[in-house]
Amino acid sequence: MDRLVPELLERGVLDADSPMALHPGVRLYTGDLRHVRYLKVSEGCDHGCAFCAIPLMRGKHRSFALDEIVREAQLLELQGAREINLVAQDLAHYGRDRRDGIALPELLSALCESTSIPWLRLLYLYPTGITPKLLELMARESRVLPYLDMPIQHGSDSVLARMRRPERAHTIRERVARLRAVVPDVAIRTTCIVGFPGETESDFAQLCDLLEEVRFERVGAFTYSPQEGTSGALLEDDVPMPVKRDRLERLTELQRAITAERYERHIGSTVRAIVDRVDDVTGEHTGRTMWQADDIDGITRFAGDAVAGSIVECVIDDVVDDYDFAARITRVHAPPSVAAPAARASRSLPVMAGALADSYGR
Repeated sequence: MDRLVPELLERGVLDADSPMALHPGVRLYTGDLRHVRYLKVSEGCDHGCAFCAIPLMRGKHRSFALDEIVREAQLLELQGAREINLVAQDLAHYGRDRRDGIALPELLSALCESTSIPWLRLLYLYPTGITPKLLELMARESRVLPYLDMPIQHGSDSVLARMRRPERAHTIRERVARLRAVVPDVAIRTTCIVGFPGETESDFAQLCDLLEEVRFERVGAFTYSPQEGTSGALLEDDVPMPVKRDRLERLTELQRAITAERYERHIGSTVRAIVDRVDDVTGEHTGRTMWQADDIDGITRFAGDAVAGSIVECVIDDVVDDYDFAARITRVHAPPSVAAPAARASRSLPVMAGALADSYGR
């Protein structure tokens, strides 16, 4: 890797002034919105899921030091961040490898104590790692948003076993019930794969039954494709592509109705939201409620006035096209200029718009 960037520069593929020309070890903080940033807290994965090549590409799980993460969050705040999305291949594993008694709850507490960032969001936690201590912190600390991205991948025990997943349908149900009991109004996003080798129509029906029963706020669904080097790639890919696509379409339509129903229960309620964009021509304000993660959970269209990056209180008036909200701003809770920097810094972090958004930087 230390030879790749110089070679690309020499060939004119990269511009020397581009953030992409940084040494490969330099972490980039990407995204289209200045006030929304993704902060990776660990790299790699110790899970052995049959469908996933991440451990082959990223190696074993390695947690970054708490002081380093806090310092980076402080610098991002000074550069305008109002929402920090904590990301990893499995956030719930944070700190396990360091053996210093610091895990995800301690990291969140440190970020709350050392920064003034209004919104901290958790993306991608395995269900088995969601502890009572983490849930108690989420319920107590308003800056840790009541939102979890918790992949389940399937709802059939036989498919979960072939996928080498640690959960089973009953543990998923129990985990979700505990989440909703401890954290009021929590929004849970999950991920499912259809068409894994050996998946029968009965297996798929069990997945749909689980989604009907549990009623996640959002579901990202994908068709299975074998990844070279994984144990799943050694299995016969015996579900035809037309069947995979049909199941994906059926699951998507089922979840669309569930999402609309879950969202409709918020009509008339007052909720925190963030204004992401104000159109210079039309004056339209768009953003997200605390139940909507950046780029993946739809948007909220606001009536009212606030500058981009403001945390506001709004009343939900309607659900639009099943995935979006229409709302009225009733109070600007924290415009960007109000948030005082938590620390002064002598350096800045390499922030880059757009590119690498799916990998949340490096």
